[in-house]
Formats: sequence, C-alpha cells, structure tokens
Amino acid sequence: MTDHALRLLHRAPRLAALAAFPFDFDLDRAAYGHVEPVRLASGGGLEILAGDDTGGTFFRCDDGSVLYASSEGGAGLLGSNVDEALDILTGLPGWRDHLGLSPQDGEEAIRAAVAETEDSLRESYGIDAERTELRAALGFPDRSPAELIGMLYAALQRTEPGFVLLNAEEGRAYRLLDDHPRPPLWEPVLAAGRRDFAALRAGDEAAWQAMADDPVRRRLALRAAQFDRADEDLPVLLRLLPYEAESSMTDELRLACVLIGLHGRAEHLPLLDEVRHTDFDTACGLSDIPDPDADGSALRQWALGLDDAMVGADPADEPLEIWTDLAADQGLTEYARVPLIRRLDEIELDQSLLRDPRDPGKLNSWPLSSLASDFERLGDLFQALRARRLYTALQETAWDRVSALRDLAGLERRAGELEAAVRTLSRLRTVLDAPGDDSLEWLYRVNLGRFVVREHDELARALTEAGASALGAELREAADGLRGQLA
Repeated sequence: MTDHALRLLHRAPRLAALAAFPFDFDLDRAAYGHVEPVRLASGGGLEILAGDDTGGTFFRCDDGSVLYASSEGGAGLLGSNVDEALDILTGLPGWRDHLGLSPQDGEEAIRAAVAETEDSLRESYGIDAERTELRAALGFPDRSPAELIGMLYAALQRTEPGFVLLNAEEGRAYRLLDDHPRPPLWEPVLAAGRRDFAALRAGDEAAWQAMADDPVRRRLALRAAQFDRADEDLPVLLRLLPYEAESSMTDELRLACVLIGLHGRAEHLPLLDEVRHTDFDTACGLSDIPDPDADGSALRQWALGLDDAMVGADPADEPLEIWTDLAADQGLTEYARVPLIRRLDEIELDQSLLRDPRDPGKLNSWPLSSLASDFERLGDLFQALRARRLYTALQETAWDRVSALRDLAGLERRAGELEAAVRTLSRLRTVLDAPGDDSLEWLYRVNLGRFVVREHDELARALTEAGASALGAELREAADGLRGQLA
C-alpha cells in the first residue's frame, strides 16, 4: 500500500491547500462524510480520505485502492493506491471530463481533448504553476496526457466486480463513472472450463480424472464445448457423457446429448439410451431422445430441434442465471453478486420489466423469487430480503400472499431481523382472517398450512432464545391457534 503522497499532504498545509484547490482533493471535507451511507457490495472496508466541492468523496479500500463516489450516484476506482490516484488527479485536473477517453483513442486525440479541457479551466483559475509545484513536492514524474489517461482507464476497468458501491440503506448499486465496455460475464466464468476442455482435447489424463471427481468442472467443460464446437470433439463428448450422468439430470447432461446427437450417428443411440435410463429424473428429462432402433437422421433432427430451442452456440444468448450460477459454483462470488444486484435494481425501478409478454396486463414476479434464492445462496441476506419483499408486495391472491409472507418471515428470521419477522407473520394472519378470495379454502389441509404453523414455531423459538420471551409466547399462542385448524 503506497500512501507517501497522502502523508505529505497531511504534514504540509501548503500542499494540502494546493490539493484542495485547484485539484479538488480536500482533506478537510473528509470530516463531513459522504452524502449518504454507503458500503461495498463485497463487504470490504472503506475509509474516507477526502472530498470535493461537488459533494463527491474519495475512499480508500482494504487493498489500498482509491474509490471515488459522486454525489449523484456514480462510483469508480481512480487508482490502485493513493499515490497513483493523486498522480492522476494532479496530472489531469479536468479528469471528470476525460472518463470517456481510453488508450484506444490515440495520443493525438487524447492530447487535444485534455488541452481543450485545461484551456477552459485556465479561464477561471490557474493550474500550471500549481500543478508543477504540487507534483514536484509529491515526487510525481512528468507524464504525458496519454500516459495519465491510460492509468485512469486501467483503474476504472477494475471497478467491477470487486469495488461496486451500494447505498447502505437501500442496497442499490452506484452506476459506473464511465461507459467503457467491459468483457461479458461469460468470459471470466468460462475461462476455467475452456482450459479444461482444451486439456481434454489434448488427452490429458489428469484432466480426465478431475472431470470424474468434480461436477462443477464437468459442467464448465461442457459449456466450453457448447460454444467452441469442433468435429474432433466427438470422442471427448462420448467419454464425458457417462461422467455427467452421475450427477443425474442436469442441463449440461442434455447439452452433451445434443452435441453428440448433432453428429447424427445411429451407433451412439445405445449409449444415449443407457444414459437416459440412469435414474428416474434422467428418464423424464431425456424422454424425447430417439429410441435405439432409430436412424442417424432421426437423432440429428432431434438434436437440431433442441439446439435451436434450448442450447445454441452463442454465449451472449444465454440467460444471466446460467453465468451467475456457474460463477457462484466456482466461488467467483462478486462475478455472481454484482450482475444480480444490478438486475434487481432495474426491476425495482421499472416493474414493467416483469410484464408477461403473453399477457401485458399481468406482472410475472417469479424473477424476483429467483433473485432472492440466488442471493440467499451467495449468503447475501440483505439483497435476498430486498428481492423477497418486492416479490411479496406484488402477490395478488390470498394464497400467494400467505405463501410469500411465510417465506419472507423465514428469511427475516434467518437474517436476525426478528421484529420484522413478527410484523410479517402478523400481516400473514391478517390475510388469513380476511383473505378477500376463496384461494385459501384448502390451506389447512395441505402443506402450506403446516409450513405457516412451523414458521410461527421457529420464530417463537428464536425470540425466546434472543431474550424476547414475552413476544415468543405470543407467537407460540398464535401457532397453537393455527395448529388447531390443521386437518
């Protein structure tokens, strides 16, 4: 961690004053904090270093990187350490106007853009003598505008996924400071699978043993095969298929069958039939594979139909959940978490995204339930609660409201928000008392009724263990009343 320049600013009032004006890195503004409570999505620490005259804040992250957050909801890295960030800020006093520049723009265009911005600044105040004095005192070398833009661009590119800033109370993510394109999510997620599949192609027996022992690596290797197809892959796929069948019915098992079927060879039908009969789930999931006595043309037609409808060769066509699930399986938590947060933000701000294309007047809320489950799997109960609460608010029938409220109360309990869970179960009982429709007619004769009673019991136990024995007793009494109605 390099913060030599920061220490100099704290020791030298003259240098600190120059940093504050005209370079807008004001140490004194650190005492005022940011305009709202914030935190990193990753859970990493943040230390306020300085502020600027627009209400923006400079933070130091746990690894020393400097993150800037504007007062208008944008955030991005400005350097891998404080010295690097100050090198950029003092070398490019108009850096906010250069967020759209990248090394690909070329030195001439960069120089012209920087010169135009700095000429505009000079009309209001001096920057040249001040820059020379401050940079010399801080020990920064002379750098060309192109070099400084390259440093700024490299820092901004590192913002996602590890340094995404959230509103700490609402959970929404700050937008990126820049609009530079980033690699699609599938590239880092598929990287290990592509390496493994290349090893399988090369006949690496150690890689084959890994496929036998590691279902996640198998899934990734098969996804790599899906998007990088070659005729010579057939022997590899035939050998992978029985390994994948050991995981029972998976999307990747179907994928392997399709990729083999596309070759249209009747001699592969007995193997596909054997895989289909691995267990009950595979028998159901692969029931449409042609029978062993079919010909190669029938097999190829079956594979072409599924390839067109469910598989495909372009990773950009796959739903987000494919890549976030595979990221989570590999422990790439932030690669999974950040896209899911941004997706939840989009839905929260524009619920029309949930409109059912078959019935535009109806909202299909299942993506919110899926997001809640994904966040819970990642251990992010804060975001899971965001998704679950919005999902609950969109339920229309009494049955759906009771089911959603029961799930929400359970999540609140597991998150330690016991009082919120008590309020949620109170809302649930209000629906039971006045459902407004007949959808709850069989509630006490099916599992949902049992689940509602069980959640009351679980929350009562948690309240008692937390020292709220009186509130726990109330919940237990409510549970007993509901229990008496069960069939």
